Amino acid sequence: MLKIENLHVSVENKEILKGVNLEIKKGEKVFILGPNGSGKTTLALSIMGHPMYRITKGKILFEEEDITNLNTSERAKRGMFLCMQNPIEVEGVSLMSLIYNSLKNVDYEKIEEIIEEIGLNKNFILRDLNVGLSGGEKKRLEILQLAIFKPKLAILDEFDSGLDVDSLKGVCKAINKLFDKKRSFLIITHYTRILKYIEPTKVKIMINGRIVAEGRKNLAKKIEKIGYKEFLLV
Repeated sequence: MLKIENLHVSVENKEILKGVNLEIKKGEKVFILGPNGSGKTTLALSIMGHPMYRITKGKILFEEEDITNLNTSERAKRGMFLCMQNPIEVEGVSLMSLIYNSLKNVDYEKIEEIIEEIGLNKNFILRDLNVGLSGGEKKRLEILQLAIFKPKLAILDEFDSGLDVDSLKGVCKAINKLFDKKRSFLIITHYTRILKYIEPTKVKIMINGRIVAEGRKNLAKKIEKIGYKEFLLV
């Protein structure tokens, strides 16, 4: 589904990603772990085509199409979705109006079920998008959008930060319900606690703009015990 080849990305002439190779197949849940400043968010935003992040080398393929030079809107139309680390506030636009204008057939009972599951107030979908919400509420609203729009590839950038244990459980339950053999997830975090609730297909470690190790859940358990110090020397 997604294939990244030798990706180099710069921001304000500073190279952040230094030759990232990554492949995510249909039906996979791929975790990228790494300390702060390792390039994880840069990778997420580059995959979605953020204009501030300049690709200087390499390419991004989605469903075998080269999307390296496509803008964010075109990538979203192809079925890509990003849950941002810090969701922006959009005045004058509610989630309800966004749903109404984007989707033809909407199961509002299902939406109410998801809202309850992730611990949101039903009125939040009528309010201006993310305006006046706490960090945790914004994250849960992003997951609600993910559940409603059901993209082919969902990129979750540190969505677990700012969530208490009960909220995290509810959000992870919603994500697990969305998962099927046609849908893929790229989950970016520096916490290992999320792996208690979502079973990964692969776990990758990112350090200093490169993916330096790959494994399965046991690799995340190793990080939980010893941290990233071993990989900083790679």
